[in-house]
Amino acid sequence: MFEGLVREIGGLVLPAECAGCGAARTVLCPECRAALLGGGARRVRPWPEPPGLPPVYASAVFADRARAVLLAHKERGALGLAGPLGVALASAVRAAGGARAAPGVLHLVPVPSGAAARARRGHDPVRRMARAAAARLRAEGVPVRVWCVLRHRRAVADQAGLGAAGRLENLRDALTVRRGRSALSGAVVLVDDLITTGATLAEAARAVRESASPVLGAAVVASVPGA
Repeated sequence: MFEGLVREIGGLVLPAECAGCGAARTVLCPECRAALLGGGARRVRPWPEPPGLPPVYASAVFADRARAVLLAHKERGALGLAGPLGVALASAVRAAGGARAAPGVLHLVPVPSGAAARARRGHDPVRRMARAAAARLRAEGVPVRVWCVLRHRRAVADQAGLGAAGRLENLRDALTVRRGRSALSGAVVLVDDLITTGATLAEAARAVRESASPVLGAAVVASVPGA
């Protein structure tokens, strides 16, 4: 808990340089902010595409400045970046059709971090970005809430180094919707920071669909090059 508090305070009050390029005296310079938006969100398709993957939209390519910004927020606790990352995520949600979903409230469902990752980082980066994206969308008049209902029901191995087939097997039936959560009448958009093989989002979609909630699509800040 103490480590998380230190990260919270430090991320908000100690922005020494731009997380994307190292420019002095700014959390995020205009050029790196523009790189996050990537010229507008676009549909991305990993290959091979895993079964059950909903349509996925990304605002940036996971390279150079955008990669540095995402990793600074996720792994180094630069919490002040949640705002601009949320703007990028909101752009992807709009592209996925979330801003036009009707009737009812749009539900953003963050892909959960594992318990060990949350403890190591001191925060849940995807949940934080989802809340920032929701705030942005509400300011635009979109009725939206963050629905943090997915959880891991078993341990999974580190995904680093696993190929597409290995990731699918590693995540098979790993996620579930928390008990006591009923199906939603509004649309659901899954949100994550990054898409590589699509295995994580496909598993999240399966779990949400099993709760009898429809999945409109998925939105991420960035996709790996080539997707």
